[in-house]
Amino acid sequence: MVQKAKILLVDDRPENLLALEAILSALDQTLVRASSGEEALKALLTDDFAVILLDVQMPGMDGFETAAHIKRRERTRDIPIIFLTAINHGPHHTFRGYAAGAVDYISKPFDPWVLRAKVSVFVELYMKNCQLREQASLLRLQLEGNGKDADGEAKESAGLLAELSARLAAVEEQAEALTKQLNDDSTDAAAVATAAHLERKLTGLRRALDALEPGTGTTSSVSSQN
Repeated sequence: MVQKAKILLVDDRPENLLALEAILSALDQTLVRASSGEEALKALLTDDFAVILLDVQMPGMDGFETAAHIKRRERTRDIPIIFLTAINHGPHHTFRGYAAGAVDYISKPFDPWVLRAKVSVFVELYMKNCQLREQASLLRLQLEGNGKDADGEAKESAGLLAELSARLAAVEEQAEALTKQLNDDSTDAAAVATAAHLERKLTGLRRALDALEPGTGTTSSVSSQN
């Protein structure tokens, strides 16, 4: 069963949180509420999120300050942040949002379809990264078992390699399709760059997996690189 991604919604107004939930419910992911910057930072201590929708205008710790704290933490610095604001103070205000680490800056009232589409891109990228980590974990297990020489273990290793290769091929195909879709749609540069980074990781993993095939003679070098 595929685990759902978590999306963090941060806004001090309950009606705005309800509106966001209504818009994003069609994505069928886990939506987590936070009514303040402090509450958002607390949620980020324990859970992993695919993307954060962060209101700029909040009492106490505003969106910019909250984003600064998020970007300072090693655990959360790479989570995409989409700023939402009801007030547009011009280019300087928008620049401040990007400078704080946002991947996008949307003024209210926003188009529900556009917001849902933007969030879905980051959810899909997050899911692909989760699949990549799973493949890497399985590969490490394979490398750790390379010292076993019994025939039964060899057959089991060959079977695991075949399964890994098939799973990786599926992720590669999905990542390639996602990258093509992002380029065709001229989506946010940050999303395109993240997709390209994911494809580079997949290429490296494919090389490492190919090196484990019998007869390559490169297993030990791959093991030492990991």
